[in-house]
Amino acid sequence: MKRTLLLLCASLAVSTAGFAELKLPAIIGSNMVLQQKQSDPIWGWDTPGTKVTVTFAGQTKTAEADKDGKWLVKLDPMPANATPQSMTIKGSSEKALNNILIGEVWVCSGQSNMGFTVGGSWDADLETATAKFPNIRLISVPQVGTQEIQKDFNGQWEPCSPTNVGAFTAVGFFFGRTLHQMLDVPIGLIDNAWGGSAAEAWVRRDVLEGDMRFASLMERWKQTEATYDFEKVKADFAAAKAAWPAKVEEAKKAGKPLPPEPRAPQNQLAGQHRPGNLYAGVLAPTIGYGIKGAIWYQGESNASRAFEYRDLFPLMIEHWRKEWKQGDFPFYWVQLADFKAEQPNPGDSDWAELREAQTLSQKLPNTGQAVITDLGEANDIHPKNKRDVADRLVRLALAKDYGVKIPYRSPEFISAEFKENKAIVTLNCYGSSLRTVDVNEVKGFAVCGEDKKWAWAQGKIVGKDKVEVWSDQVAKPVAVRFAWSDNPIFNLYSVEGLPVTPFRSDDFDMITKPKPPVAAPAKPAVEVRKAEVTTPAAAPDKDGFISLFDGKTLKGWHVSAKSGHSRTSKNVSGGKWEVVDGAITGSQDVPGNGGLILTDEKYSQFEVILEMKNDFGPDSGLFLRSTEDGKCYQGLIDFHTGGSLMGIYGEGLGGKPHVRFFTFGKTESDIELNPDRTPQRGHDT
Repeated sequence: MKRTLLLLCASLAVSTAGFAELKLPAIIGSNMVLQQKQSDPIWGWDTPGTKVTVTFAGQTKTAEADKDGKWLVKLDPMPANATPQSMTIKGSSEKALNNILIGEVWVCSGQSNMGFTVGGSWDADLETATAKFPNIRLISVPQVGTQEIQKDFNGQWEPCSPTNVGAFTAVGFFFGRTLHQMLDVPIGLIDNAWGGSAAEAWVRRDVLEGDMRFASLMERWKQTEATYDFEKVKADFAAAKAAWPAKVEEAKKAGKPLPPEPRAPQNQLAGQHRPGNLYAGVLAPTIGYGIKGAIWYQGESNASRAFEYRDLFPLMIEHWRKEWKQGDFPFYWVQLADFKAEQPNPGDSDWAELREAQTLSQKLPNTGQAVITDLGEANDIHPKNKRDVADRLVRLALAKDYGVKIPYRSPEFISAEFKENKAIVTLNCYGSSLRTVDVNEVKGFAVCGEDKKWAWAQGKIVGKDKVEVWSDQVAKPVAVRFAWSDNPIFNLYSVEGLPVTPFRSDDFDMITKPKPPVAAPAKPAVEVRKAEVTTPAAAPDKDGFISLFDGKTLKGWHVSAKSGHSRTSKNVSGGKWEVVDGAITGSQDVPGNGGLILTDEKYSQFEVILEMKNDFGPDSGLFLRSTEDGKCYQGLIDFHTGGSLMGIYGEGLGGKPHVRFFTFGKTESDIELNPDRTPQRGHDT
């Protein structure tokens, strides 16, 4: 079942007028599975005013196409039935649907780890060759990113077979296969996952716009939508692609690493991050179809905004349920796996905070999560072991929805009691008890004192649901954490083999919690750095901003060898600065001692909009800096890179060109462009 990426395909949107004959959506067709024991909607379009009759399994239902051509009937609840049946639909024309079964239907959604196919998972050859399950039916929704609500898609139901299962979601298939084998009923699986998708893309846009909790998110996107020029992005890509072979040859001759081939850009406005895009283009055409529930594997794309996910994820679940109009249907998700390098010391982690947001979302009814912090791969965000992931998911469905007596929930934190140098942690084991793997000593805990300095801790099980935790480095612990890192190392499980859910006992500020805006000084001081150079005489724009660069001259800027943080450097030259082709261009006139160009005045409120190319290498770029104490303050500017030339500064980037963006947090700031700066240890935060 081949998945197709469609950035925008207007032909998929069904017109609301001019129907000349009966039309059905792709989700309703031959080979489909209808959800048992509930009233299933059957809908389509026809000429307004046309009477439509649906006949199936001894039932006859009628409806009239409304002014927009839409008609809908609801079938009476029916028990599971593995005997193929036919459905007849008569309106201005007649359609016959064949090979229809009745059983359990699940939506399989999320990002790439849900979209990860059977053909890419472990034992793909065996799993594919043995996938002879004609009573498991599969359908995939193409990837359409748009703000226009789609009513239909290109796709069709197919019986599961070795010829099509390889391209289907692995987690979804393994989940459905176990249900099929356990329940002995037909299974329908709807795959609509889109790799890299953000949760906000799966929510109808007006829902987000009407919720002040997401005002900042929506404002950032409104700015992107107002300024994004995909034609220019494509032109830049074409130029980079054309120049790439020459750069490869140049690197070969110089014995340097070969530059990566430029990647074709994706239109951000038609992609999987823009709020509402996937609700409109992927989810909407299936909403209303009779389902049992949904399974979800997503979160990686929202990890840097884990604090926001605490509200966003529950909102998304409730939003889907409201739109589907089938009550609080079961919604189960996979918690983020372990990924990235193992850290030598305990501390904060955005992935751990995202996992916590997922755990907290279990407050909603009919929800649950599969903990898989032992099934990931440090060097691959897409672990190949999808069968164990699906097994932990399917436990939730079997126990909560189908009455199977089976352990299904990982142990979770209840409380921590601190006595002298130890913490007694109590967990809810949901009728089970604790055990360790490999060694008797419990691994995965960290504790801290009042100073909030974390240290790895020792631990031992002291009861079926209790662990005693301590560290020789912390005399009086006040907080304890477990498996709190991107890639945690731990060995604590339930006796059935379900890993303990990562947790923390503290309520310290989250690193993904947005910092409050810094109020501007009541009377900001303005210091003219050089009186002989004046600020550009430009009129303020509609938002009250004055451009600091007119594209022709360097009025309002001055060259300096030392300023701000660089006042302690050994720079002896300001470098050479000029305007070339409408851009500020700098060069080093003394190798290794490139200087600075700065704005003449300091500004407490400013907006940075720029394109930047950097050939100087590390520690060069745009810096927004306080000149009062030389420190750089991070956190108030969103920066999105667009291409392989640029990146956000960080340790380990070596000699690759990059840009480091800072903004002030306590004082006003001047703006400087610096092609060569040696960072001063102790000041870079």
